[in-house]
Amino acid sequence: MRKARFTRHGFTLIELLVVIAIIAILIALLLPAVQQAREAARRSQCKNNLKQIGLALHNYHDTHGLFPSGWIGVQPGVGANAQYGSGWGWGTMILPYLDQNPLYNQINFSLSINDPAQTPSIIDTSLTVFRCPSDPATETFELHQEGSPGTVLAKLATGNYVGVFGSDELDDCGTTPPGTACKSTGVFYQNSNTRFRDITDGSSQTLFVGERKTNPQQGWYSTWVGVIPQGEETYVRPLGATDHPPNDPAAHIDDFSSHHTGGAQFLFGDGRVRFISENIDEGVYRSLSSIRGGELTNFE
Repeated sequence: MRKARFTRHGFTLIELLVVIAIIAILIALLLPAVQQAREAARRSQCKNNLKQIGLALHNYHDTHGLFPSGWIGVQPGVGANAQYGSGWGWGTMILPYLDQNPLYNQINFSLSINDPAQTPSIIDTSLTVFRCPSDPATETFELHQEGSPGTVLAKLATGNYVGVFGSDELDDCGTTPPGTACKSTGVFYQNSNTRFRDITDGSSQTLFVGERKTNPQQGWYSTWVGVIPQGEETYVRPLGATDHPPNDPAAHIDDFSSHHTGGAQFLFGDGRVRFISENIDEGVYRSLSSIRGGELTNFE
């Protein structure tokens, strides 16, 4: 009786290399898809944060009859001046409407934002609602004194959403004469008290808040806290200007920007959030930042 012969089959070296090559190609195709899916989720969270901020701004207006000031700045005995005042920004004033009552109750608005008597943990408290997960920056940053890079004035919480100042450059606030507030065409500026009735262009055609990414290499950080008197580029930290389109290649510190491809997300006065392309017409873009310019934007 003959014994059955069993033949063992296996992969040849060429077949093994082909399989490895196919797996490598599949992984190369899969990774970008996974990254795009993750970015889509992050972008969705960014949008949701803006909607929460919009709801908080509306609730603030319902309670106080106006929107919060871009930042508080009053020179004692003289009046409004960009270089003086408590410095607290619009983000601190809507904290109760973002479920942050305990933090809000620690703030003494009669004291300067960096007064030693203030609770130190306030201005460096990182809040998820003010951070876009697409931005990998640290939760805090050090703000240096203007003209003295070695002197740290404060450690501030990083933010990715800034109020719309208008189309004028915020750097001009550094030369605002005593007794004069620094303002532009937008909803938020120094000591602003904008009401819905002031927005004659229509809330659905007016930008309120927009995204801004950080640039650690150049020290460009934003914050929800406010303006530190005598701080480096201090006025652009809580506010932004529309003198350049989103993600402008020239990269100005007071511009709006994001890590999303092609533009940035903005909150409109009616509470909706829209993605604005970096290729938007600059005239239309500046018109959207104006509360009563009378421009016809046709932006839908």
